[in-house]
Amino acid sequence: MNEDAFFALPPFKAEEALLTLKRNLRDLRSLEARGDAFSLQGQPVLELSAQTGLLLARLVKRPGRSPEWETRQCKSAAEVRSLLDEIKRRLSRWTDETP
Repeated sequence: MNEDAFFALPPFKAEEALLTLKRNLRDLRSLEARGDAFSLQGQPVLELSAQTGLLLARLVKRPGRSPEWETRQCKSAAEVRSLLDEIKRRLSRWTDETP
């Protein structure tokens, strides 16, 4: 097949993805937003930042005073959607465990 027959995906715009992700997270209402960081009941659970063509997320495995952080890099809109789904799963688990 001819390569010209296919089209290239538009470049990933990390800044726009960051704004959209923050808006979606604020809609969850159980997270408290502080700039590019989010907390749950006063415990930090998520930190976001954008670089050229890359969205970085630091997500805790479990909220606590000294949490263990996991870093994720999103280079496409699909990866950002996957990150949002993972945050929702963890948030559901954390709020179910909280007395």
